[in-house]
Amino acid sequence: ALCAAVTGAVAALLVLLLWRRRRAGGAGRVCVAVLGDLGRSPRMQYHALSLARHGREVALLGYLQTRPHPDVLHSENIRLVPVAELRGLRVGPKLFQYVLKVLVQSVQLLYTLLRIDQPSYILLQQNPPGLPSIAVAWVAGLWWGSKLIIDWHNYGYTIMSLSHGRSHPLVLIAKWYEKLFGRLSDYNLCVTDAMKKDLWVNFKIKAVTLYDKPASYFKETPLDLQHSLYMKLAKDYEPFRPRYYRAAGAGADRSAFTERDSTSGTVLRARARPALLISSTSWTDLSALTSVLSSPDYERFIKEGAKLPALVCVITGKGPLKDYYNGLIQKLDLKHIQICTPWLEAEDYPLLLGSADLGVCLHKSSSGLDLPMKVVDMFGCCLPVCAIHFECLHELVKHNENGLIFRDSQELAEQLKMLFLDFPSLEGKLHSFRENLRASQQLRWDQSWDQIVLPLLGNKE
Repeated sequence: ALCAAVTGAVAALLVLLLWRRRRAGGAGRVCVAVLGDLGRSPRMQYHALSLARHGREVALLGYLQTRPHPDVLHSENIRLVPVAELRGLRVGPKLFQYVLKVLVQSVQLLYTLLRIDQPSYILLQQNPPGLPSIAVAWVAGLWWGSKLIIDWHNYGYTIMSLSHGRSHPLVLIAKWYEKLFGRLSDYNLCVTDAMKKDLWVNFKIKAVTLYDKPASYFKETPLDLQHSLYMKLAKDYEPFRPRYYRAAGAGADRSAFTERDSTSGTVLRARARPALLISSTSWTDLSALTSVLSSPDYERFIKEGAKLPALVCVITGKGPLKDYYNGLIQKLDLKHIQICTPWLEAEDYPLLLGSADLGVCLHKSSSGLDLPMKVVDMFGCCLPVCAIHFECLHELVKHNENGLIFRDSQELAEQLKMLFLDFPSLEGKLHSFRENLRASQQLRWDQSWDQIVLPLLGNKE
């Protein structure tokens, strides 16, 4: 009797939802949803800005832990819809905690989705965790009569398999869940052609590849803006301050990388300046980079007379192991390498990328099917990269053309020595990589979005 009652209730709910779906969705309105931190979801911010640019009213829904980009905050067509992040659900075994969290998140997310103005489309970021966001967005779409678009970044079950193994029951359930509910979407986007193929072969889901592209504000930073940024950072971070002061110029307008001529006001690059290396990370695995920086080889090469610059290595981002790696970094005894771990404002991050000499990417894909957006941003700034190898990285990083691909810390160390030899000479690989990036004239996000996503939405209602 209980089973019959539950079955009848579910059937009645589905009939009601399907009846609601016959109604037209809210004209011109789109909900962009991510079960994650909006400030650290640049792709979804870009979606929101592109929709707003075409006159759509956008409800941007997610956690508000980190401040989104000022363009999002200042847009008249974008309204932030905060979702409270769940903390402290630590009652009983881990499996019970996980099930409880999914149930609470489902109710919370559905409640939030049903309180917004009726949208024509729900654009969902499928970035782990996918459970329960896909199912909840589908139910909300039925209620509102909205079409569901899933933007596939990665698979939740592959993330879970890193800690539980591929054959764990939770991993198998998560895979079944993504396969089932992913098929219920109206449209699908993905970040690589490899993922597009995998979605079709394994899930029978048709998707369109929308490569991550840099926004317009990711570009090379003019020297005067570089100087302003360095001087701002020098107030709080030692590596940006000049190492050596002339007796008469201790108070001059100088940073470790630039100085302003007191007579003409012109900004010049500092003589014998250090090289600026940047790595943006979630602090999950920095072993390759810390192994290179702690290696005696770089310091020894300089002592032996190799024309290698001092290094300032800036590591940005947030993550669970940041304190652990900061502890390791503080124990390093380095004379020619300085390491800095600032948290940058959204508007300062593109400026720093556009000022750097080399980017290092340590992103490893759990599925082997997604690409690191941090490299996309670096390329937008014409910044060459050294990136750790994984399966489809070649769709973005062209080895020996716009950067180098390494497999371990020893190979990365050799690449750094080769790239920085005779720095800042304009004769070496580092300069040729930058010139190749300048000449590539890659599409920007707005152009790519208009070509691929806008036709899915049709003309503005």
